[in-house]
Formats: sequence, structure tokens, C-alpha cells
Amino acid sequence: MNPASRSAYLRAMQVDSWTLRRPSCEPAAPRVDDWTGLEGEVAGCERCGLCRGRTQTVFGVGDRAADWFVIGEAPGAEEDLKGEPFVGRAGRLLNEMLRAIGLARERVFIANVLKCRPPGNRDPAAAETAACLPYLERQIALVRPKILLVVGRIAAQSLLASVEPIARLRGRVHGFGPERVPLVVTYHPAYLLRSPAEKRKAWEDLKFARRVFAGVK
Repeated sequence: MNPASRSAYLRAMQVDSWTLRRPSCEPAAPRVDDWTGLEGEVAGCERCGLCRGRTQTVFGVGDRAADWFVIGEAPGAEEDLKGEPFVGRAGRLLNEMLRAIGLARERVFIANVLKCRPPGNRDPAAAETAACLPYLERQIALVRPKILLVVGRIAAQSLLASVEPIARLRGRVHGFGPERVPLVVTYHPAYLLRSPAEKRKAWEDLKFARRVFAGVK
């Protein structure tokens, strides 16, 4: 990462110096070993009512053999239109966050727990999360990342089957799935845009995640 990029991120973050499972009414999905099959299933999914209001599903983007897998909550209006997670202002801030720890957006895989936008960007319902989470689990199994960076309370609680607030989930290494993939929690970029005073905490989370990754490489 060059000094100019790092400085731009630190200014955006207002940092002075670098100094489980859920019940489901659906039968178990057939095993899918390839990306094409999984993408097709997601594109045609009707497991919950969100399918009726979507423009398109938002599958995920990035390096399908990435070491880092970034997970958010659900698509917003722009994501629903473009079919890509984390676009707009929140997406730009996420890109800066990743660059600050030496990662290009293209070298990580990015997806949401939900593949369809909840109307009005409301919080996902429990049944919607339960219906959609298996797709994310299968993406993780295909990518085989070395670390999961989970942004936002709802995504973290969904993946960890927890009701703990994000303040208690941050700063710890959690394990996800049978492989116990290291999972680190931080704030969602959209929240940081609304609450800039929390950006320093997010910066600490990113440095923590980088240290965790260094220990599992």
C-alpha cells in the first residue's frame, strides 16, 4: 500500500496516525460443487417473500480463491439495481478500509448474508436470514478463505447465532463453521458514515483482523 493511499484512508477514518443452526421450512439444498450451479440457484431463488420485490439477486463479487471474505447484511437500493454488494458511499469507504490493510477490493470476496434487498432497507426477518444463510455458507465453503471479516451487527449476529451487541462481539476471534474459520467483527461502513466518531474503533478492528490473518497464513 503506498503512503498516499494510506493517508487518504486515515483522513477518511479520522485517525491521526498509523502508530447453529437455524430452523428452516425448506428441504436441504442439493450439494453444489461449482460456482455456476450456485449462482443459478441464487438467481432463481424463491425461498422467501423477498424474491417478489427484488430487481435482481446480489450474489457476491471478488476473488473466488481469496484469503479474505468480507460479509455484510443485505443489499441496499443501489446494490439491488447493480447486482453488486457494497456500492455507493458505503462501498467506497469499505474499499478504503481494505486498502488501509493492504487489500484491493478485487483480491477479496465480498457477499451479504441476504441475496435480496429487504423493502425499505429494513432489518432482515429471522425467516429470511434462515432461508438465505445456506447460500453464504456454500460460498464460504467454495472460497475456503483464511479469515472472515464481518461488518455490522446483523451480519455478525446471524453468522454467530448470537444476540450479543456488536460492542461485545468486536475484538475477539470467533470461529465459523465446521472448519472454525477465524471470524472478526467490525462496524458496517454505512454505520461509520452516520457515526464518524466510531471510525477509530473500526481502525482498531482492522488492525486486529490483520494480526489474526498473519497468525493463520
